[in-house]
Amino acid sequence: MATTAAALTSSVGTTRPMALCGGLIGPSVWRNNTLKEINLSEGVIRRSDQSNELGKLVDVLPHLRGILAELSNDEAHRYGRQVRLVVYRLRESIIDTNEEMKMLNRIRERLERAHEHIRKDLVVNYQSQQIRKTRPDREKCKDGADDLLDAERLTLLNLKRMIEEHLKLVKEQLQVLEAARRRLMNVERERSRVLDLVCAAIPGIGSQSAYINLYNIGPNRRCSSSASHIRGACSSDLIFRPDNLGPYTPECETALEDARTARVRSELLRYDAVVLIEKVEKIQREVHEAVNQGLYHKVAETINLKHHLEIASGENRHATNRAQRWYDVTEHAWWHTRGPESTHDLMTHEKLDRPIMNNLQKHPGQNMPEAQEIVRGGDGLQESLHTTGRNISLLKLAHTKLVADIADKDTGAEVDDSVIKLRRRKANHRWVLKSKPFY
Repeated sequence: MATTAAALTSSVGTTRPMALCGGLIGPSVWRNNTLKEINLSEGVIRRSDQSNELGKLVDVLPHLRGILAELSNDEAHRYGRQVRLVVYRLRESIIDTNEEMKMLNRIRERLERAHEHIRKDLVVNYQSQQIRKTRPDREKCKDGADDLLDAERLTLLNLKRMIEEHLKLVKEQLQVLEAARRRLMNVERERSRVLDLVCAAIPGIGSQSAYINLYNIGPNRRCSSSASHIRGACSSDLIFRPDNLGPYTPECETALEDARTARVRSELLRYDAVVLIEKVEKIQREVHEAVNQGLYHKVAETINLKHHLEIASGENRHATNRAQRWYDVTEHAWWHTRGPESTHDLMTHEKLDRPIMNNLQKHPGQNMPEAQEIVRGGDGLQESLHTTGRNISLLKLAHTKLVADIADKDTGAEVDDSVIKLRRRKANHRWVLKSKPFY
């Protein structure tokens, strides 16, 4: 019995010894089955206790729904704040793009105004050439003023072509900016759909934590403590990280980068346009003044030649009067040399057969050449009369040409002066093109 009790005690274990009063009566199989069930129950109890202890560490709390709702709300708020920063960045880019478009539009207006001024100068140049064609034929020979007008026209055409080319680039850039702005607005509209319950105000000083998950900020980097969240004062240290499922998507990055590139190119175009406009205006003034100075010199030369022509006309008139007086004296001498028309009017001392000549001719070889000399002298006087008359005719013809030249010079000076007045009157470009431009 003692041996049996000891075996029973060892099989059950030392934890819970089975004390039997008296001897063991039941069969051992029956008893072993019972002990196995007891041991199995104790193992299950131990595993249950261990599971309970582990559940205290890893199992959720009873208020799981509230905690999960709070965490979801915090995540939604965090995501909303990050999206709000992206939206403000997009709106900032939209505002910058709008301002750039305004400035580029003002440059476009300046270019169009410069283009209109060039067209007006071309019209003035054409009118100047047409007015100068109304000069007399004597004054229509090509001169330096015509060369200056032709050079001005070629220069204005080159300037017009330069302005048109740059104006075309500006208009194309405006379309690029408009496309970039439209894309930014679409992205901003899409990102703003989650901001219905988010405050629109950006946190002020000391609220840099919202940037941590959106920007890549190193531990040793410092951001300005001023309210620079919208403008991004530390943008050189803050780098967006594109994520297809995050607040800052690749579409946002592409839209912002395209808008920035368009603004940079627009700024370069504006600078080039300002330089070009100043250059064009300077060249316009120079060629305009050069043509005006050339016309001034031409008018001065014309007036100077007119004065010389008037002096020559006076000298011609004086020479004509002298030649006429000489002609009259020569004609009077010729008539006096010819003598009276009838021999009955001759006095005795004028006759060739007067008594003294008859007495002399009684000797042979004593004939006097008086008659031959009288005829020869008359012929000489008559030849002098013809020569003097021809000179008087030539002087009168020269005087007529001088008078006509003086009139042409006067008309030419008036035409050139009217061209100068026209150019000075329309130099300020404050007039409207009445007809369709022909350039």
